[in-house]
Amino acid sequence: MSHNSFGHLFRVTTWGESHGPAIGCVVDGAPPRMTLSEADIQPFLDRRRPGQSKFVTQRQEADQVRILSGVFEGQTTGTPIALMIENTDQRSKDYGEIKDRFRPGHADIAYELKYGIRDYRGGGRSSARETAMRVAAGAIARKVLGEGVRIRGALVAMGGDAVDRAAWDWAAVDENDFFCPDRAAAARWEEQLLALRKSGNSVGAVIEIVAEGVPPGLGAPIYGKLDADLAGALMGINAVKGVEIGDGFAAAALTGTANADEMRMAEGGLVAFQANHAGGVLGGISTGQPIVARFAVKPTSSILEPRLGVDRFGQDVDIITKGRHDPCVGIRAVPVGEAMMALVLADHLLRHRAQNPDAPSAARLPRN
Repeated sequence: MSHNSFGHLFRVTTWGESHGPAIGCVVDGAPPRMTLSEADIQPFLDRRRPGQSKFVTQRQEADQVRILSGVFEGQTTGTPIALMIENTDQRSKDYGEIKDRFRPGHADIAYELKYGIRDYRGGGRSSARETAMRVAAGAIARKVLGEGVRIRGALVAMGGDAVDRAAWDWAAVDENDFFCPDRAAAARWEEQLLALRKSGNSVGAVIEIVAEGVPPGLGAPIYGKLDADLAGALMGINAVKGVEIGDGFAAAALTGTANADEMRMAEGGLVAFQANHAGGVLGGISTGQPIVARFAVKPTSSILEPRLGVDRFGQDVDIITKGRHDPCVGIRAVPVGEAMMALVLADHLLRHRAQNPDAPSAARLPRN
């Protein structure tokens, strides 16, 4: 199986399966002499870790990361950084009944048709378990970006019920089990998800990722567009079915007058934008404004209600998916989305520095 690597100058290769002995990744391209330890990575993994609330899968994984290479005396050496997390709470027997069956909504049938073989235990390679390594790599990417770049994510809609943006409070994201910036919406979602979980059903969600402090100039006009790479990275997260940058699809309902991000000059030659409909990217290049992206996550396909399926013997079957699953997989996708944003930005920052080492770090125009 190919296509397990992501990025150009900052490149990540992940390996492992949901029910294998371990999962891991190799991060290549991290600059030397950055301070790095497991303690820098673990807090981000803890935010994604399963089993932390009644609203996510009850699989109990500590997700303790180990650095195997690329770090010496607390600093990166510029060589590949290998990371590993052991799987400790696999229950492969939960999947014995679907060994020869293809679950609707899952990648079972696609894998079988492509490879002629699949690891049916928890989805194998296609499991969201793999995203733990993206989060780990994303922690290193944040180191590359530096403290001036801040990346935050939030769940902004669940099952069609959206947050009130007038009530948005980033502090609320860490106060509830949904990464929700609207406390009232979080309370509504708790009741909704409890009922769905009791019935064995699931629901979809929309996640918004915002990166502030991103310098202008990241990305390239044609085949290296920042927003195109970001859209591809977010689309590559499990269960994601749609991505938008800035106003996204809502921009199609605007006039050119309403959509234009007008500008004025500010002190020190800085450019002051009056709006950010473009989500911080124009012509595939960052403008220095916050990068804003949203992605839609479908309902978890593993549900207890019988669904129509087929088996490898060509028979029609009714399928119930047992095991431990997220009633809303979008919840734990928030830290994954943050990580993918960090990975894309770190890669583009290194590429930008290589081509334009003296480029400005702010949206500043030269004075005549």
